[in-house]
Amino acid sequence: MFDIRRHLTAAFCTAVGLALALSASAPAAAQVSGRVAITDAGGRSAPDIGNAVVYIEGGGPRGRPVRADVTLDARQFRPRVVVVSLGSTVRFPNNDPFNHNVFSLSAPNDFDLGLYGRGEAEARRFTHTGLVRVYCNIHPGMSGFVMVLGNAWFAQPGADGSFTILNVPPGRYTLKVWHERASEASQAITVPEGGLDGVTIAMDASGYHAQAHKNKYGQDYGTTRERY
Repeated sequence: MFDIRRHLTAAFCTAVGLALALSASAPAAAQVSGRVAITDAGGRSAPDIGNAVVYIEGGGPRGRPVRADVTLDARQFRPRVVVVSLGSTVRFPNNDPFNHNVFSLSAPNDFDLGLYGRGEAEARRFTHTGLVRVYCNIHPGMSGFVMVLGNAWFAQPGADGSFTILNVPPGRYTLKVWHERASEASQAITVPEGGLDGVTIAMDASGYHAQAHKNKYGQDYGTTRERY
């Protein structure tokens, strides 16, 4: 006679054994931590280290899409730099008592949100990886950045330059650091089972010179702009 209880018990034990075997064979995720140092002219430490983006290039689990806000406030993008996973949506609420026209010419993530006023918000969903340079078509002094990454291995450092990237399995990787005023830094790393600590990356922003950007038509900003 067929004993269904014995059959189910055997099947359950097999499933549990397989799960334990897979768990034992999968590398345990660790973390990568360290510090970014950015030097300005005169050897001074840069005050905007927190605007850097530290990330591990390629591979890895895809990050979860999120909704992030970059507020237009006092003719500034706040925060100036935001990093999100592929498929995320960034809103640009206007807190100023005048109009803004947020746009980017960074193809294939280029966009134009049009003109909108105080208390209104427009948004953009990013479906391609890469750096997106964001501006206002009315105020040439406004600039911000959206870094869109394909995996979940990224972080922005604290004011002291310290950073931690979570859930990185043991292996060999390329760690990169982007900052708007310095050349991108790259470093090969090997992550052991217990994780990697004490990574140090130095960047030189002493030769940075700000350059004027174009308006949304690819032209220079005129001396007469829209009234607000």
